[in-house]
Amino acid sequence: MIRILHTADVHLDSPLRSLALRDPELRDRVRTSSRTALTRIVDTALAEEVAALLIAGDLFDGAERSARTAAFLTLQLERLRERGIQAFYIKGNHDAENPLTGELTLPDNVHVFDGRGGKVQLAEDVWIHGVSFANRHAPESLLPKFPAPVEGAVNIAMLHTSLAGAEGHDPYAPCTVGELTAAGFDYWALGHVHRRQVHAEAPWIVMPGTPQGRDMGEPGPKSATLLTIDKAIEIEEVPTSAVEFLHIQVDVADTDSDDALRDVLRRTLRDTARNLVSESAVVRLELTGSTRRRWQVLRDQDVWKETAAQYARETGTLWLDKVVFDLSDTAEPGHSATDELAGIMKTIREEPGFSETCRAEIEGILQELAPQRRAELLPDEAAMDQLARRLAEAGADRILARMKGATP
Repeated sequence: MIRILHTADVHLDSPLRSLALRDPELRDRVRTSSRTALTRIVDTALAEEVAALLIAGDLFDGAERSARTAAFLTLQLERLRERGIQAFYIKGNHDAENPLTGELTLPDNVHVFDGRGGKVQLAEDVWIHGVSFANRHAPESLLPKFPAPVEGAVNIAMLHTSLAGAEGHDPYAPCTVGELTAAGFDYWALGHVHRRQVHAEAPWIVMPGTPQGRDMGEPGPKSATLLTIDKAIEIEEVPTSAVEFLHIQVDVADTDSDDALRDVLRRTLRDTARNLVSESAVVRLELTGSTRRRWQVLRDQDVWKETAAQYARETGTLWLDKVVFDLSDTAEPGHSATDELAGIMKTIREEPGFSETCRAEIEGILQELAPQRRAELLPDEAAMDQLARRLAEAGADRILARMKGATP
């Protein structure tokens, strides 16, 4: 029996992104979360006495250069070396642009596959195959570079790929599940897409996901994949993340008072903390439902945000990213002054001149940011228009909430 641990997309020392990181205690907890994830991966490798650790690309994060990153990584790999555990590593798109991958001499228990592809014998009847990215972009399939599987052996292939395409990911080393299935390997150790997914079981085609989420777009606990090779290959998830990002919807339709709403928020956050897989979590609450108290809640939304943040901190493991108010009511539009004002504001928001003014204000603020950050926040014209509309609608709701929320 042989055990192997499979991970990918560690993005070592990549910063986490969340509004909650303004809290200095949370910053201290999570600023090294990617290191914690890698440490847990190595801890698992040692505890399970694996024969090898597979790192299927994007061990590093972009062009960031750090001597501390290099020293930390070397230490973890040496822990494996001391126990006779080999590591196999293919470079992904982020690794190909990172200067450390070309300068760092890794311990001799680490085999780095190059862009030409190759295979290494792990045990008498187990072979590891892999192909690295030679450059940051790999618009063509890398499958032709793989050597043929060894007959009569268990063949594991490592590939960093977007497969046939994944939302939010550029196309890299494209291929299909059908092509991987037909290639003759027993297990495909994939990387690149940060969401875990088992695409097939015969053969195994596994995308383990990132071992540490970085923002709300990568929610939930993260893991690595442990293979057990006996008469067949069996797999299981092993937890790795230090902090997880959670988006929680809370139905407040039945909360007919401030006390009731506070009880729901407190109970929701305590239950969330109790059921955590990781040590900590950053939570985004979305209040939903139809309630006659809609405008009162919106009027006091700053108070509710701070209340929820306090309840989160009381758990000792949760921090609040933000509160989203997606509330409605059953009241029919009338002919009061506030209803007329709502109609006027809606008309103004739809005027081209108002939209241009909003865009000009946003662009003025963005000039204070670094070009790369501006591009991340608003990558295109559509994103700018969407932000302008969202801010205008939020401003109108604020005004209406102050007026309509004055009475029950």
